[in-house]
Amino acid sequence: MAKPNAKTVASKLSLKLLIDTTAQNVLFAEAGKEVVDFLFSLLSLPLGSIVKLLSKDRMAGSIGNLYKSIQELNDSYLQNNEGKSTLLNPIRSIPPSLLLPGPSSSSSSKNVYFQCANINASYSGCYGYVSKVNGVLCPKCKTYKMTKQMTYVEGDERENYVDPNAGFVKGVVTYTIMDDLTVTPMSSISSITLLSKFNVKNLNALVERYVTLGFDEALEVLEISLRSKKVLTSVFLGKK
Repeated sequence: MAKPNAKTVASKLSLKLLIDTTAQNVLFAEAGKEVVDFLFSLLSLPLGSIVKLLSKDRMAGSIGNLYKSIQELNDSYLQNNEGKSTLLNPIRSIPPSLLLPGPSSSSSSKNVYFQCANINASYSGCYGYVSKVNGVLCPKCKTYKMTKQMTYVEGDERENYVDPNAGFVKGVVTYTIMDDLTVTPMSSISSITLLSKFNVKNLNALVERYVTLGFDEALEVLEISLRSKKVLTSVFLGKK
């Protein structure tokens, strides 16, 4: 699978790591809302999208084989091509992540419907029928085909609405992200508590490091989070 052009991907995000140089582990990271929004947005990814992003060869376990099977299955064995497309290119129900691409623009065709082309449809009652298939015979007049394109518009139900510009968390605080991606609001007390939890005896062994989170790192976070509880260490220290 070809990766999206780097120019089409959102700007890299930054976070600050606290590293135990003795154990070569990331104890935790400090980051703003953009990083946390990205991490939480991973929960919106359908399984098929995850396999497509990582490629089947990078998927631990056997899910990648399912993706490969439907991908290579001859169309003659399928009920219809729509089912295959749905499995290989599932649509998200909420806005895409800040760093990973959203569904292809072709998915918007699923919100296009067709009405009877009869110019007197409003009088004949044909407007009471719509179809997802362009060109089927109108079931009302049984004379004209349903070729007049209509576009479905989502309602703005505020209780279920996710503003893509607002993200998921508020930006008034800094967040602590553990190596296993546990996220909590940061405070000076919690930082001291964390150091005690890690039983850090030599403070001189601790170093802070600023790192960036771009498309490649985002894919690694997604991949490693599916099989490990040492995500930040693996992504940012694994190559060192």
